Amino acid sequence: MKHLQVAVGIIRDRNKNIFLTQRSAKSHMANMWEFPGGKIEAGETPEQALKRELCEEAGIEVLQLNAYGQAEHADSELKVTLHFFIVDSWKGTPYGREGQPERWVAQKALVAEQFPPANAGVITRLKAEALE
Repeated sequence: MKHLQVAVGIIRDRNKNIFLTQRSAKSHMANMWEFPGGKIEAGETPEQALKRELCEEAGIEVLQLNAYGQAEHADSELKVTLHFFIVDSWKGTPYGREGQPERWVAQKALVAEQFPPANAGVITRLKAEALE
């Protein structure tokens, strides 16, 4: 079974809105919403991978990121380890640089069922923090 290491950016503005992109109709977990990010390449740290991926996918330069935990998920096709980071300082305006649909969602309004299953725990945590 293939095992992927993935860096994930939770891009959050001052008002606790979170930037999301939609997965391609041709990809694994097609059409689900996701926090942008991507595979960690050989020789990269998760932080380096995330900075590269957010530049490529969302058109931003990350200025500050903070580790927000990990999650593992496996299905019949692959195993994935997600390395989550809160990104609350960046240069540029996030957008779907690869043409993917995008949206901003209030942190407290995230819906876990709209994301791949591996995100459920982090979404529960984000929603609980939004209510504090």
